[in-house]
Amino acid sequence: MTRTLITGGLVVTAAEETEADVLIEDEKVVALALRGSDEAQAWARSGARTIDATGHYVVPGGVDPHTHMEMPFGGTYASDTFETGTRAAAWGGTTTIVDFAIQRPGESVRAGVETWMGKADGNCAVDYSFHSILSDVNESSLKEMDTLVDEGITSFKLFMAYPGVFYSDDGQILRAMQRGASNGALTMMHAENGIAIDVLVEQALAEGRTDPRYHGEVRKALLESEATHRAIQLARVAGSPLYVVHVSAQEAVEELARARGKGLNVFGETCPQYLFLDVDNLAEPDFGGAKYVCSTPLRPKEHQEHLWRALRTNDLSVVSTDHCPFCFTGQKDLGKGDFSKIPNGMPGVENRMDLLHQAVVEGRINRRRWIEIACATPSRMFGLYPKKGTIAPGADADLVVYDPSARHTISAETHHMNVDYSAYEGIGVTGKARTVLSRGRVVIDDDTYLGAAGHGRFVPRSTCQYLV
Repeated sequence: MTRTLITGGLVVTAAEETEADVLIEDEKVVALALRGSDEAQAWARSGARTIDATGHYVVPGGVDPHTHMEMPFGGTYASDTFETGTRAAAWGGTTTIVDFAIQRPGESVRAGVETWMGKADGNCAVDYSFHSILSDVNESSLKEMDTLVDEGITSFKLFMAYPGVFYSDDGQILRAMQRGASNGALTMMHAENGIAIDVLVEQALAEGRTDPRYHGEVRKALLESEATHRAIQLARVAGSPLYVVHVSAQEAVEELARARGKGLNVFGETCPQYLFLDVDNLAEPDFGGAKYVCSTPLRPKEHQEHLWRALRTNDLSVVSTDHCPFCFTGQKDLGKGDFSKIPNGMPGVENRMDLLHQAVVEGRINRRRWIEIACATPSRMFGLYPKKGTIAPGADADLVVYDPSARHTISAETHHMNVDYSAYEGIGVTGKARTVLSRGRVVIDDDTYLGAAGHGRFVPRSTCQYLV
C-alpha cells in the first residue's frame, strides 16, 4: 500500500475552496483533512510520502473531452501519437483525455473503436476514453450504438460538414439522435453547413483566393449558426440530448442560449483558440496563417467577448482543445496554393489549463469556474464523474499541485507536443502545473517527467449526468 499526503495547499474544486490536506492511498483519494488535524498528522507520522503544496493550489487533473491523436486527415495524420499527446497533456496538468474513434464508411462502428483501442493500448501516459464518430449511419451501425453504450462508449459524433468524408444528412442525423434518445447516448455535433461551404470554397478557389485567410472567410459564422439551429431542432424532434462541439461564433452561442432558455438538453463547448486567437492569425504572412487553419475557423476578435460571457452564464459549459496537430513543415504546407488542402487542426492539449488560469488572473472567470469548465463539467458531461474531475473520497487521485504565480511564455521551443510550432507562440501566462499525479503516481514534478507509456488506462464511461 502506498500512502501520499499533499499538505499546505488551497484545494480548489468546482464546488469550493478549502485549506485542507489531501490523503491518498494507492490510486484513490481517501480523505480531505483540515490543515493540522489529528488525521493529517497521523498520516505524516505513518511514513506517507509528503508533497508540500504551500503557496500552491491543489486542483483536479484536467479532463480534455475533445482530442484527435493520430487522426487521419487530408492524406496525412495528426502528428501527436497517443504516447506523445498524453505525455504533453500531463505536462499541462491534464490527466484524462477523451479521443475520437472513427468509423470509416463501409466499416462497422466497432471496427473503428477497436482500431483506436489498439492505437492507445500500452501507449498512454494518462487515462483515456473514446467517443465514436459515426460516418456511415445505417441500421447495423445504429444497433451497434446500443452495445457500445453498454460497454462504456456513451457519446457519438456526427458531422454536418465535410461532404464525402464524415458528412451525414439530416435523415441520418435524426436516426442517430433517435437511437441516442432510447439508449442514453449523447449526440455530439460538428455544426457547419458543409454543403454550402463547399460551394463557397469552389467559388473562392476559382477566383484565385487561395491563401489561408480565405479558409475563415468561406466558413461563415452564419453557416455555423444555421447548422447549430438545425441540429437543435432535429434533437428536439428526436427527444435527444445534444452537445455542440467547438463553438466559435456569437450567432451560434445565441442559438444555444435560446435552446437552453427553453430547458432543452442542449450543451456547447468552445476551445482556447476561439478565446485567445482570431482571424488576424489566419492572415499572417508567408503562409503563416496555415498554422491556424481549423474548423470551425477562427473568428473576428469581437466574437471572443461573447464566448467569455457564455462561459460565465453556462450557455457554453466546457472548454476542450480539439487538439489535432499537424506540423507546419511537411503537413500544413500541403495546402500551399489551395487553402482547402491545408490539414484542419491545431495543437493545444498542453496549454489549456494555463490559458484558462490566465483568464482567472485577468478576472474573466473565477477559480472555481476554471475547474468547472476544464475538469468537473467535462467529467459529468461524459460520465466520468466522480471518478474524475473532482477531489473527494473515492475519486481517482488525479491531482495537480498548481503554482498560481509561476510566469512563463508559451513556445514551441519549450512545449512537449510533437509539433513544430505553437499556436500560442509568445503568449505570456501566469500559472503552471508543478506536480501532476495520475491515479496517485507522480508523472510530472518540478520540470521532470516521471511517467511512462502504458500507465494510462481506458476508462469506460456512464451516460451524461446533466440530462433533465
